[in-house]
Amino acid sequence: MAVPLLKAVALALRKYPELNGHWRDGAFVPGAGIHVGVAISLRQGGLIAPAIRDVDTLPLPELMRRLADLVARARALTLRSSEMSDATITVTNLGDQGVEVVHGVIYPPQVALVGFGRVSERPWVEAGRIIAAPGVTLTLAADHRASDGHRGALFLNETSRLLQDPAALDAETA
Repeated sequence: MAVPLLKAVALALRKYPELNGHWRDGAFVPGAGIHVGVAISLRQGGLIAPAIRDVDTLPLPELMRRLADLVARARALTLRSSEMSDATITVTNLGDQGVEVVHGVIYPPQVALVGFGRVSERPWVEAGRIIAAPGVTLTLAADHRASDGHRGALFLNETSRLLQDPAALDAETA
């Protein structure tokens, strides 16, 4: 489930680049690419968020391979130093832990963190009928020196739009 989430966030950042970068020396510095930090819990305790570089350009199967490799190396404590410093945004997904809503904390100097809760059935109106449909709560913690709530809401809406059709995420890569 994590791969479509990472990809949707990365593609949405193309439209909202002010959430992809760092705050340094009193100014926003845009990321050289969309390098998504992935929050990974370590078996021995603790949490780290190493980066996968250029997520917006990776086909889903390659992103899946890189994520699996990153998680394995993170838990084996064999990451490269660049993976720990390259992230331009962090994504955390606590849904597999049963968490409904994530209230994340930005990892400076990054200016944004996206959180995903668990997928659960929720009431949804379709063609005038109430049905049960899968849904997830998506949250954003953002540094208001780099952006504002309006732009953050547009980014979340774009991410949601992209997730409505996960099969099309690769088509958006080009």
